[in-house]
Amino acid sequence: HVQLVESGGGSVQAGGSMRLSCVVSGYTYPRGCLGWFRQAPGKEREGVANILEDGEEDYASPVEGRFTISKDNADNTLYLHMSSLEPKDTAMYYCAASTDCRDRWSSDSYQYWGQGTQVTVS
Repeated sequence: HVQLVESGGGSVQAGGSMRLSCVVSGYTYPRGCLGWFRQAPGKEREGVANILEDGEEDYASPVEGRFTISKDNADNTLYLHMSSLEPKDTAMYYCAASTDCRDRWSSDSYQYWGQGTQVTVS
């Protein structure tokens, strides 16, 4: 049973930094990938960053250079380090796990989702 539990959201001023964490349990898919998505009010959910099992990372253009995705296999935790935050980064952030990474940028490819954590930048 795969479970994802997020933490680390909150409010921050523009220009600040924040780290999101996602503890992933029950997930053993060597061809899968893990990702972060976000959804702002009135907008569609969008991919933010993702990481393959071998550690290869990829980022959406709006966050490249400001956000860093990483994973710690020892404690089964996925991270999203966010810096130089802007008000447009305000959204509910979700971590997600895909068993086959068919399309690493499509939310439809991710079978398991965290509950979401709110990030507000003002």
